[in-house]
Amino acid sequence: MSEITQYAARHRYARTTARKARLVADMIRGRSVNSALELLQFSPKRASTYYEQLVRSAMANAAQDENVNVNRLVVSDCRADDGPLVQGRLRYRPGPQGRSMPIRKRTAHLTVQVAELGVEPEPRKKSTKKRATPAGESAAPASKKTAKAAKQKSG
Repeated sequence: MSEITQYAARHRYARTTARKARLVADMIRGRSVNSALELLQFSPKRASTYYEQLVRSAMANAAQDENVNVNRLVVSDCRADDGPLVQGRLRYRPGPQGRSMPIRKRTAHLTVQVAELGVEPEPRKKSTKKRATPAGESAAPASKKTAKAAKQKSG
């Protein structure tokens, strides 16, 4: 089997939470690059702009290889991992009754990998397994002789 080459693009320390970015990542994972870009262009999520830039960057990385057809690229992997907090620490704001409430300004590491779609998927063949028949009915006869015998028996 031939090895499938994947081309990646990363945005580290993106100023969004990984939880919100995963919604967009799940939306484009497994899609062709062109349909992913179309989805991201009209998505209202903030992380969609980050992912749109990443998909374009991964496409440009793949285009450096002259053997790759850019129109056949597929988003093979799309991740949003947790990054560190902004400035590496919590901040605090006043809370009720003299307490302080922490503010967590989160970041995320976003990754997109694209791969060229290899062989066109073959059409699915119909199953050749015999299906179970309801009780009281016989299975389909195997030959013409048994078909005639079954016909004479029933009628």
